[in-house]
Amino acid sequence: MQYTGAQILVESLIEQGVDTIFGYPGGAVLNLYDELYKHSDKIRHILVSHEQHAAHAADGYARSTGKTGVCLATSGPGATNLITGIATAYMDSTPLVAITGNVPTGILGKDSFQEVDITGISMPVVKHNWIVKKVEDLAEVIREAFELAASGRQGPVLIDIPKDVTALTAEWSPSVNAFKKKKSELKDKTLSARAKRLDERTTRVSFTIEEIEEAAEMIREAKLPLLYAGGGVISSGAEEELIALAERLNAPVALSLMGIGAIPKDHRLCTGLIGMHGTVASNKATQKTDLLLAIGARFSDRVTSKPDMFAKTAKVIHFDIDPAEINKNIETHAWVIGNLKDTLGSLLSKLPARLETEWDGEIDKWKTHLPQTYTHEVTFAKNALHPRFIIEETAKALGPETIAVTDVGQHQMWAAQFFPAEKPRTFISSGGLGTMGFGLGAACGAKVANPQKPVALFTGDGSIRMNCAEMATLTNNKIPLLIIIFNNGVLGMVRQWQSFFYESRYSQTTLGAAPDFLKLCEAYGITGFRAGDRESFKKALHSAAEELSAGRAALIEADIDRDENVLPMVPSGKPIDEQIL
Repeated sequence: MQYTGAQILVESLIEQGVDTIFGYPGGAVLNLYDELYKHSDKIRHILVSHEQHAAHAADGYARSTGKTGVCLATSGPGATNLITGIATAYMDSTPLVAITGNVPTGILGKDSFQEVDITGISMPVVKHNWIVKKVEDLAEVIREAFELAASGRQGPVLIDIPKDVTALTAEWSPSVNAFKKKKSELKDKTLSARAKRLDERTTRVSFTIEEIEEAAEMIREAKLPLLYAGGGVISSGAEEELIALAERLNAPVALSLMGIGAIPKDHRLCTGLIGMHGTVASNKATQKTDLLLAIGARFSDRVTSKPDMFAKTAKVIHFDIDPAEINKNIETHAWVIGNLKDTLGSLLSKLPARLETEWDGEIDKWKTHLPQTYTHEVTFAKNALHPRFIIEETAKALGPETIAVTDVGQHQMWAAQFFPAEKPRTFISSGGLGTMGFGLGAACGAKVANPQKPVALFTGDGSIRMNCAEMATLTNNKIPLLIIIFNNGVLGMVRQWQSFFYESRYSQTTLGAAPDFLKLCEAYGITGFRAGDRESFKKALHSAAEELSAGRAALIEADIDRDENVLPMVPSGKPIDEQIL
């Protein structure tokens, strides 16, 4: 049967199980929006205030569910506005399909109105992209895009569709097997640019029994094993295998920012965050371990700090799905390439039921050195607000199913330290790119995807100014989200660096009192509350919870001291056990 390109796109999205799209219309995608209008009973479209947040919202949708997020923008500036969100997803390996319109094929390359080469612009930050110049190719490209985004090391892809292609017709019929492609072709595109950085010996994408047996032998010989778990554990759904391995080895588990939730925070073996703002337990254990098992983690510079002094007494085994990560940042002694659920499952079958270690209570002793502890006597005033109090009280009030989303800055690290993430996909943050402005869009996406779960956005007064227009998205789409602003009147993390390393020369990090966030809330039709101490915060939290129960968003502006720092902290370039406490 003959379908227009717009019909093919929408029918193919339905075929892929898409139920939500985040986007912003424009001339080049009018045919697509007209078709979405006709299928509004099957695909919900969330109109954002800025295309960047369409990408962030699709990202939050994907991270909180494990499904592939979808965003849509018009040509030119609409497409380029997606780039920051796409790059954010790329750095954190989030499955995302970005769809952009373009000018008609006959005027491509002629500097036409609102024309950019979005495939060229996006190439460094996608797994693959396409410009579809023939309507006959559209269905296959869409199927391939969804398969590619969700397979291997997950990540964003982009489909660019000239306007005339959305109006032309071609035969279309549902696919029995929504994607069929030669594995060799898929492999080439999955590895993308990352594979080009690899030695030929590591370009395969499946593990061998020999690799598993070598890893098992190294584990059996270890006296002080340590597991370093990253976001790959959550992406692959390997949380149970990770915990089983840790318990079998009686080994501590340190977490990257993306790995938060891979093991319950209150598990006896969880030592929390590793790296620049890592816990004493995680960082000291890393420097003492004789065998470091890196599982779905990429040895970011924020984790390793000084690579030649990182885990200096340890042999390293790297478990990852992406061979490009092997030996990229840290030299490894062995590696296992493949899906973590499969590789860890195979490893467990080669290990005895119980292995004894020689940690001898050291981990428990180090875990008593909690980051940012506070007491009534230590805080700046008897009833003053402390970030830890804000985060823990919010989690307590909203319950164990709460999904925490953050922007980037001090509040992000405090949330990583103190939010009680007991389950995977309950902590969402921009890790690799560190995107200020990520939070509100991502929180919208997470809440739309999880309507029955509370979603709390922890943000700063600097970050929220970058995306406050998305408060309109909350109101117009009736998204009951809780926003908590840590307001200290400064760009806190940058100011902290200026305090420690630039002799307190606070160059352009003081924000001042503007805007008045409660008046901003009023403008957007959201109820806002201001809290300056613990009692007023508790009252605001109670009132905000009532707003959420009524299906409305709420905001709490929490005033904190501008000199409150994120500690521990490893100065840049220092070994990770040299922490400012």
